[in-house]
This record gives sequence, structure tokens and C-alpha cells, in this order.
Amino acid sequence: MDGMIALLKTSPVRVCDEVDESIEYFHRLFWTFPPCVEAFKHCKPLISIDGTHLYGKYDDTLLLAIAQDGNSNILPVAFALVEGENAESWAFFLPHLRQHVTPQEEILVISDRHNGIKTALEASDSGWQPPHAYRAFKGQDARRLLVNAAYAKTEAEFDYWFDIMRTENPAMCDWTNRLEYDTWTQHQDGGSRFGYMTMNIFECVNSVLKGTRNLPVNALVKSTYGRSAELFVVRGQTAGAQLGLGQRFCQALVKAIECNLKDSRCFTVTLFDRHQSEYTVAETTPTGNFSLGTYRVSLRDRTCDYGYFQALHYPCCHAIACCAQSRLDWATYVREVYTMSKVFTPG
Repeated sequence: MDGMIALLKTSPVRVCDEVDESIEYFHRLFWTFPPCVEAFKHCKPLISIDGTHLYGKYDDTLLLAIAQDGNSNILPVAFALVEGENAESWAFFLPHLRQHVTPQEEILVISDRHNGIKTALEASDSGWQPPHAYRAFKGQDARRLLVNAAYAKTEAEFDYWFDIMRTENPAMCDWTNRLEYDTWTQHQDGGSRFGYMTMNIFECVNSVLKGTRNLPVNALVKSTYGRSAELFVVRGQTAGAQLGLGQRFCQALVKAIECNLKDSRCFTVTLFDRHQSEYTVAETTPTGNFSLGTYRVSLRDRTCDYGYFQALHYPCCHAIACCAQSRLDWATYVREVYTMSKVFTPG
């Protein structure tokens, strides 16, 4: 298609220790499509990368970069066909991804702990170093306490689980203390994950690409275009219909806000700094006899002691209660990525 980016790297042929310049072998290929590049501009500022093996006649690896929009729809945005997952192949894929698809600042990269990815990301000229980009890890063998600590949205909740883990498994604590906390904990990620902590979306992508991983190179590239186009059409029709009905926000956000509105009805809100838009919110029992907890909310800074406001980038139940108390529109505190205008971009 017009505007498609395809970057081919070939390998020379050697005959008796001499290079035969008349023949070249296929080595690696990076490609992406204009709609994918444009779509990423409207997605959450994070990218997941992983590889999946081809099967049948071919023994290569397909590298993928996956984005996610505000409605939790997934979208493959870049591909590469390489000889395997190693430092050289990731060093081929990641700079092209950065240059052609994700040039935005402060992108979060989510990956496994493959040494090839680590080496490629840490290269001085990769463009993936802070503050331009940040890295987070997934872990397949994490234990329950470690998972609970990683998912904690507040420091107090993290400390609770980490203290238990320190007692039951000191070796695991020692290992996690050697890692940067913002690479594996949600409460210190600055909201860059949008609550997203796993690589499960790759299972969805593998199902989308089912039947393509035994194809020749040319057919495989065409197949990724066809499958991506199908995703755009289906998601576009659904989002277009919702936009036509006048819906301002995507369905995932609407459902979350409905739950938060319901939960906010039993709160007692006190405004203690009107200039800074800061409140205290006391959760009470349905009878109002006693408090279940008190949280500090700053609408100006979009933060809450509960942790969800800053982690997910839309008002938690405590923030919604503050908006109601001051007769403010909670919608002004929702990140733009959740709007239908971002989920559906005509043209």
C-alpha cells in the first residue's frame, strides 16, 4: 500500500572465503503500515514487544510491537522477520520501531527479560533510554506475594505485601531490590502503565495471526496487512457507531466510571484547600456509623491516596465524590486517550 515502510537487510554470499557480489540472501525485514503509525498517536503511550516463532518450512522469528487504545483494544503496529531473538535482531527492530512508529517522548516499553532486548534498549544511540523512553518487565514465574506487591497502587499497600514477602522469602526480596522499582511496581511507575501489568495481549495477537506463521515472506507480509486491515474495519465500525450515538468516552471508561459513581455515594468529603483543589474523603458504612478509611485527593494534581486516579488517568470513586461536592465535571479529569475521538479517528 502507499506509504508502507519496508526495510530489508540482506546478507552477502561467500564462496571460498570471497564475497559473491552478484548474489545476496534475505536476512531481516522490518515493516509497518501508515494506518498503524497514525493509530499509535492516539493510543496509550506504551508499547509491548515480543517475538513468536514461525513454523513449518521456516525457522525464523516474527518480532512484534503491540499498542493498546483507551478502550483496551490491541493493535499490532510494527513487524520484523529475523533469524531469531538475539541482540542483533532486536538491535535491528527497535531503532526502526523508534524512528518510524513511536518517536514520541516518554514511551513505556514492556517486554520480557531477554538479554537481546536489554542490550538493544541500553545502546547509547537506541533512542530508548530515559527520559525518552522507559522499560518495564513481565514475569512468568512470579509468586503471589511478588505479584501483589507489583500490582499495589499505593506505597502503603506495596509495603504491606513486601514486608510479608521479606519474612517468607528473603531471597526474592534481595533479588527485587536489585531492580529499579519503576520497572516492576505500579505505585512507582508514574502512571505510565495505565494499570497494564502483563504481556497477555500477545496471546490475542497470536490468535489474530493464526495461520500466517507458516507462509513465505511475501505472503506473510501481505497477511499481516490483511489481518491488520480487518482489525481497523471491525474496531472502526464499532467505534463509529458509538460516536454516531453521541458517546463521548469509550465503553471501558464508561463502565469504570459507572462503578466509581456508585461507590462514591457513601463518602463524606471535606474541602480543606480550595485554591489547590485538595480534599479529604472518608469512606463510611451504609449507615454512616463509622469510617472505613480516609483518603487525600488533589484534583489539581490528579492524585489520590487510593492510587487509582494517577495510575489509570481517570477519576477514582474518591475523586468523583470530590467533583460532586464542588459541583465540578469529573469528565475534565479524564485522559484524552479514553475519548471516542481518540479510539475512532476517521480517515
